[in-house]
Amino acid sequence: MTENTETNAAHSAPLLEARKLSCERDERLLFADLSLSVGFGSVLQIAGSNGSGKTTLLRILCGLNDGYEGEIVWRGQNTTDVSEAFAGDLLYFGHRVGVSKILTPLENLRWSAGLQRHVDDELLLQALATVGLRGFEESPCYTLSAGQQQRVSLARLRLSPATLWVLDEPFTTLDVDAVAQLELTLAEHAERGGGVIVTTHHTLSMPGLTRLTLGVS
Repeated sequence: MTENTETNAAHSAPLLEARKLSCERDERLLFADLSLSVGFGSVLQIAGSNGSGKTTLLRILCGLNDGYEGEIVWRGQNTTDVSEAFAGDLLYFGHRVGVSKILTPLENLRWSAGLQRHVDDELLLQALATVGLRGFEESPCYTLSAGQQQRVSLARLRLSPATLWVLDEPFTTLDVDAVAQLELTLAEHAERGGGVIVTTHHTLSMPGLTRLTLGVS
């Protein structure tokens, strides 16, 4: 197979696939023979009751939990074979906000964005304004509410070059306006050809959305 043929095959394949995943926790089966795929320009919502394995599944998909059987495939190749490329094109948000409370929102974005590339302060300020934090850019995060701290974290989405976003309950603590803004951000990312995997009890409605419910036989 030539290099061009391999490249075309990678682009025609789903962005991420999970094949026949099985996982146990504390001697309890969370899921078995589970397969899913996320294509370019699509959003996968993972639902299920508390304890059904949603967070565990996300961590498996991101390579953060190896206690499973099955295969994870990134652009047509096993993630173990392309681990560096996979990690470099993935943005994962866990349950924790991921914000340093002693830093300001602007300082937090400077640090997180700087891990991948240089971003001008003007773009950082625009991202904070988009999530409703205009006027709070220089306030220490410990002075902000839980919802405002979550907005700081979500501002990173506006700056991330990653193709795949994996988000664990990102709507928690957000008010109505912030929920609407986040829904728009996810839809825009999908429209640009990105992929999103999100766990939430919130009812989503957007083009390219599919749902997977854990704990349903």
